[in-house]
Amino acid sequence: MVKFLIKRPVAVIMTTLALLILGGVTLNLIPVSLMPDVEIPRITIQVESANLSAREMEDGVIKPLRNALLRLHQLEDIKSETTNGSGQIHLEFAYDTAIDYSFIEVNEKVDRAMNALPRDLERPRVIKANASDIPVFYMHLTQKEENSVPGSTSGSKDLIAFNRFADQVIRKRVEQLPEVAMVDISGIVGSEIMVIPDMQKLMALKMDVSVIENAIRRQQVAIGNLIVRDNQYQYSLRLGNSLSGVEDLRAVYIHYNNRVFQLKDLAEVHEQLRERRGQVLANGKEAIALAVIKQSDARMSDLKTSLHTLVTQMESDYPLVEFGISRDQTQLLDLAVSNLGQSLLWGMLLAFVMLFLFLKNRMAPVLIGISIPVSVIICMLAFYLLDMSLNVISLSGLVLGVGLMIDNAIIVIDNITQYRERGHALSKSCVLGTREVIRPLLSSALTTCSVFLPLIFLNGLTGALFYDQAMAVTIGLMTSFFVSITLIPVLYRVLHTGRKKEGRVQSSNPSIPVYFRWYKKGFKTILRNPKTAFTGFALLCLVTMLLFQLLPKSQMPELTETEAMITIDWNEPIPLEENRSRVEGLLQPVVGELLFHSTELGIQQFLLHHEQESHPAMLRLYVKASTPEDLQRVKRHLSSVLAEMYRTATITMTPVDNLFNMIFGSIKPPITASIFFRGQEENQRESRLTTLYDSLASQLGTSVIPPVRWEDKLVVQANTEHLYTYGLDSDRLYNTLKSAFNENSILKLSLGQEQVPVVVGSGRTNVREVIRSTNIRAGDSAYYPVSVMVDLDREKTLRTITAGREGEYYPMDVFVDDDEATETEMNIRNAIQQFPGQEVAFDGQIYENRKLVKELFMVLILTLFLLYFILASQFESLALPFIILLEVPLAMAGSFGLLYLSGMSLNLMSMTGIVVMTGIIINDSILKIDTIIQLRRQGVSLLKALLVAGHRRLKPILMTSLTTILALVPMLLSEGIGAELQAPLALALIGGILVGTLVSLYFVPLCYYLLVKKNNHV
Repeated sequence: MVKFLIKRPVAVIMTTLALLILGGVTLNLIPVSLMPDVEIPRITIQVESANLSAREMEDGVIKPLRNALLRLHQLEDIKSETTNGSGQIHLEFAYDTAIDYSFIEVNEKVDRAMNALPRDLERPRVIKANASDIPVFYMHLTQKEENSVPGSTSGSKDLIAFNRFADQVIRKRVEQLPEVAMVDISGIVGSEIMVIPDMQKLMALKMDVSVIENAIRRQQVAIGNLIVRDNQYQYSLRLGNSLSGVEDLRAVYIHYNNRVFQLKDLAEVHEQLRERRGQVLANGKEAIALAVIKQSDARMSDLKTSLHTLVTQMESDYPLVEFGISRDQTQLLDLAVSNLGQSLLWGMLLAFVMLFLFLKNRMAPVLIGISIPVSVIICMLAFYLLDMSLNVISLSGLVLGVGLMIDNAIIVIDNITQYRERGHALSKSCVLGTREVIRPLLSSALTTCSVFLPLIFLNGLTGALFYDQAMAVTIGLMTSFFVSITLIPVLYRVLHTGRKKEGRVQSSNPSIPVYFRWYKKGFKTILRNPKTAFTGFALLCLVTMLLFQLLPKSQMPELTETEAMITIDWNEPIPLEENRSRVEGLLQPVVGELLFHSTELGIQQFLLHHEQESHPAMLRLYVKASTPEDLQRVKRHLSSVLAEMYRTATITMTPVDNLFNMIFGSIKPPITASIFFRGQEENQRESRLTTLYDSLASQLGTSVIPPVRWEDKLVVQANTEHLYTYGLDSDRLYNTLKSAFNENSILKLSLGQEQVPVVVGSGRTNVREVIRSTNIRAGDSAYYPVSVMVDLDREKTLRTITAGREGEYYPMDVFVDDDEATETEMNIRNAIQQFPGQEVAFDGQIYENRKLVKELFMVLILTLFLLYFILASQFESLALPFIILLEVPLAMAGSFGLLYLSGMSLNLMSMTGIVVMTGIIINDSILKIDTIIQLRRQGVSLLKALLVAGHRRLKPILMTSLTTILALVPMLLSEGIGAELQAPLALALIGGILVGTLVSLYFVPLCYYLLVKKNNHV
């Protein structure tokens, strides 16, 4: 084939140009994203019922739903969290589940379970986790000054008008962008029309509040859609609503005891803000948050351009409204792609410069410089045909593949040059030099590609995620292989035709580089002292085992962060105003170190935040600092102040939501002890949990175990004896209290595009005052104080009821280091054994890290088996593969050592680098052993074959190792998630290649020498 191609250079070059043009065209067609497009196998079910307590919700709604969902196909885990008025069920499926079909199956199960649920319960919402649900931007709207709202009343700061303007104008304008799927909104303050009856007048008239309520309800009449005829015409008849505002409501007529009243005579009617359960702040100012959701098929860059253009236009149209954008996902993508692209470019340039130092032939670096962009552009064509995207993972695979692409070209060019130096003609040198290395190059490519195959056995999404990296390296290697054996010899012949033979070694005055002399001297020393050499290599194995024990283990690398999401639960029944006051006090000393901060207080109105617990006494604080050091100072300040001033509060710090975090899942605590209470009543569980927490907190400290999240409740218990004595029932008492606490919504008025509720209430908010001053009308038309009919008590219960497959449990988070995990687990088990009927199960980040490391070592072992099978097939020997694979544990010492010196952990990325390193480092040994065997078959003696093969392959081995390392070095010097994510992989590879190169040059030939000398093996 090579001889055929060399004689047709025009055809080869034209074919290459055609592929380059196609690859260049596809560059604009390949999608660009942060992460590969993988389905996230999570489904969440949301249930809401405002009138049910957490216990009633768990027993009557969540538990029946959870039992109905246990038989779902490929369900791996189920967990429910229930609070007052709401509950969530989280479903985790196997990563290869067809999640669309699972979504349909979940809905069918929910529909079947509806018959067993309360009749007035709204159908639960089933939400499928989707990468496109993550907002690309958060836009915060604030007023620059008072009286600044378009459409507001002059001379007043009309908050209601500002909210309507944001919801009905700004939100609609953003949603009109073609790249926007929807705009999720929070911080909106709705209005309500409050009707406060004059109880003195009602008591004097012996009129019940229900008379007013019924009179208001009668104004909302719906007769449906009537079709009427008027002669030859036909019309649709609709009865219009007579109420269109506060004035119309005040004028409602009430007929009672043959007298006619208007509502304004019996009650005060006014419009006011609804009671707020949540609020949004941006840099300390009250704001409205808009979360911009991208269309699934839209490009992030297009959305960024369109949105920034619109914001510029709106800043001109509405000068008194301030627009701020935060949590920009496109910046993360741009930085990641840009840094990896620069790493790719600098890696190519560094490798190109290095070739000038090694190769005497000036045209050789030019040939290699041509082969790299040709291979990369053809790779883009393959990406397009395989429907792959350019993302952090696939680009890192290309960066990794650049060094390997150069290796193939170096070996072919160097081998052709060696044949020319031995006196062969140009064309014959190209043919013979290329043919000789085709088999070892193909074997090397297959062994490198085969190391990625076992990665599919990684559990969960992790294995699926690195498909892109495996494909990128495989595509790069195979493309480079075919370019090296087709284009490189053709171009070599074309560029050297008519030129004077270069680089020929003259026997009279040999020009031998100094590294040749060093290698020869070292190799002879190794041969003379095999026992010393084996002792040194045995020490390397011990170093490998020691470093493995010393290296910290984690699931993913620690990324540099300048922004964070901080969740604070005060664990006290505080109102929204106190919540805001506390967080403002916390931030005041450190606000100067932040570029931007926003706070989501209490319960938010976002529709898509379906996995986040919310409570009026909680807040989510987003902070962005200029440097990671500033961010750490802010975190330390918040933690210390909370520990000192608010001992019952809990604080959780997590990375900001993005696609990367969503794919790999939320960060779990180091240990979660799930405590099960078997066969115990609820009051016993709470008392035992309190005792258990006190015991563990005294042993481990409150900084290790956060406080239990309790909820204080005021319980209004009806006095049944008094109710029956005065001729009352519980329904009348319930309705009276509902009105007294401003929760009695009669109807909703349509004011423009907003539905405004009409509420009959008392206008008071203090619980004890309301009960003391509220009267209830009995059957004899007499009024009696409510305080006589009820007893007020206080109780403490768990805020959230958590349950899973095995029933209810309490998840106790424990924050300890990995080396303290075993002792902490024993302490918890010993403490729980004191309470019969209680059991504990452990989960958390530490256990997941250990499981991942075990899986990766199984992958490594499986990789070694695959490599052994490939090598045994190539060499037709069962012993030679063992010699080559002995290089792997020795090279791991370099990987572990470099990770340890750089302060990195043994994580998914570094272990992937080690797995990839096993396929790369043995390539040099394969090429060297293959050369020795060919020389031996030609009749060369064993020692001479070792020396000649070492001399021939020294330069290619050094060049291929250095080019691979130089291609990875820029990745260590870049910043951003892309570079930081791949830095452990690069370090593991560099350390392994450095040590592996020495092993290939000295240890593998020594083992081969001893094997052949003992067995006379060829």
